[in-house]
This record gives sequence, structure tokens and C-alpha cells, in this order.
Amino acid sequence: MRDDLPAWRSLMFVPVTSEKFVRTGADRGADGIILDLEDAVAPSQKDHARTLIAEAIPLVSRNGADVLVRVNRPWRMLVRDLEAAVIPGVAAVILTKVDSAEHVHAVEEIVAELEAERGLPAGSMKFVVLVETANGFFRMEQIAKSSPRIVAMSLGSEDFAADVGMQSEPEGLLYPKQQVIFAARAAGVLPMGFVGSIADFRDQEAFRAIVRRSRRLGFVFASAIHPLQVQVLNEEFAPKPEEVERAERMIAAYDEAYAKGLGAVQFEGAMIDVPVVNRARTIVNRAAALRARAKGS
Repeated sequence: MRDDLPAWRSLMFVPVTSEKFVRTGADRGADGIILDLEDAVAPSQKDHARTLIAEAIPLVSRNGADVLVRVNRPWRMLVRDLEAAVIPGVAAVILTKVDSAEHVHAVEEIVAELEAERGLPAGSMKFVVLVETANGFFRMEQIAKSSPRIVAMSLGSEDFAADVGMQSEPEGLLYPKQQVIFAARAAGVLPMGFVGSIADFRDQEAFRAIVRRSRRLGFVFASAIHPLQVQVLNEEFAPKPEEVERAERMIAAYDEAYAKGLGAVQFEGAMIDVPVVNRARTIVNRAAALRARAKGS
């Protein structure tokens, strides 16, 4: 796994055109704020929305959240969105309806030009890619590996379900969502999302069950459309203290046995081997990254 990947549990969507949500977004506890230029902005407001990004950045990031911008897909709109979004203070752009590696390469070229023109460090603008079509689904592996700027990949459930003619229900989404996890991990980037509906945000316990199951499947973080979802994402996508303590004990027991030349290691009544210990190391590293993030906020 790369060492430049973000320590995110939650990203919260904020319509950049909503003064109220921009003003209060930083107080919700999300690790990142997504200033949305896409679905949350009416077509007649797109041009105006682009002019609001720069002034929104210090507001939504004042408590340490990273700032991301979700851009549109039609190329003429996308280019204008990138012109507005590739500025200091934006950590990443969320690319929508990505259906090929070539799409990412084209965006990469535009972003590189903008970084150079504006004195930004080369390669500093990261990408989160959303696969939302059947065409993109069958190219996920190539998409995930198409650029070192990519730090995460997700499946846009509603758009994907509409494109393939199915309901956006957990039963139908399980297979494509798992493919996102596999493609992201094969490319060394983070799988983003969960298997379930994001719409019914008021049923906290049902949402918690969805997120908890999704973490077991391999997802690392997800987006929220309502502040009520942020706390659940932060709690469920972070290792529990007892989980970290057990992982640390396991690693210590394994390392001690390995130093003695033992091939089989028993830990708390069970045999453990390299994959199990590597999973424990991932838990410990994740907890350390989240602690470092909290200290830097």
C-alpha cells in the first residue's frame, strides 16, 4: 500500500452554492468536505458555483478537514470545473462517470497544466474516481491503475443502477461493490463506499449496520450526504481501542516467535500465520494514521 494515501473515514457533501452548509460544514466532524459542483447544483447555477470555491475553502477546512471538489462529466463543463478547482487548498477532485483509463489521462494532462501555471507542486492534486456506468465497471482495474494521482475509487450506486437497469439495492450492488474493492486494492488505492442506501439517513442504527458490514467487506471510508451520517462513519471506519490492543499483542507474540525461529505461532488459543498478522499490522497502522491526522487538525 502506498504511503501517500489519505487517512479518511468520512467525506461529507456540501453544495458549494449553499451559504449555510458551507458556513457550518466544518463543524460536523468529517475528515473531508466535498464541495459539490455536480448533482447538488442546478444547471443554471453551475457557472456561479465555480466562483464560490475559493472563498469556501477556508470556511470548510477551518477545523482540519481536507477539501475536495466533485466535478461534472460532460467535457466542456469538466474543463471549466477544473479551471475553478485546481487551486491552493483543494486536496483532490472527485471525477464522476469515469469509464476508461483514457478519461483519467486526459484529466491528468489538464490538471498538470493548471498546476504548472498556478505554481502548485507537480502531482499535488489527487483524484478520487467514481465508476458509474456499465462501461466503466468492466474497466475498473485499468482505471484504478491509470494515474498515481488516484488515491481512491468508488461505485456511484444510483447512477450505476440506473445505467444497468436495476434497483439500487444491496443484493444487486454487492457484486459490483466488491469488484471496486478488488480493483482498488490491486492498484494500491483505497476502496470507498458501502453496500446499502445512503438516502435514509435518519435511521442511524440501520445505517450503522450497513457501514459495519461494509468495513468487514473491505471498504475503508465513505461519503455522507447528511451530518447525521458522519459520526457513524467516523466510529465504524476507525479501529476500536480493544481491536488495536489485540492487534498489537498479536504482532508482539508473532515477532517474538519469529525471532526464535518458530514456524507455528499460537496466540490466545488460536494458531496465527502471516496473513492474519499482516491484517493486524494494517489495523495498527490505520489507528496510527488516524491519530496523526487528529493531532494535525
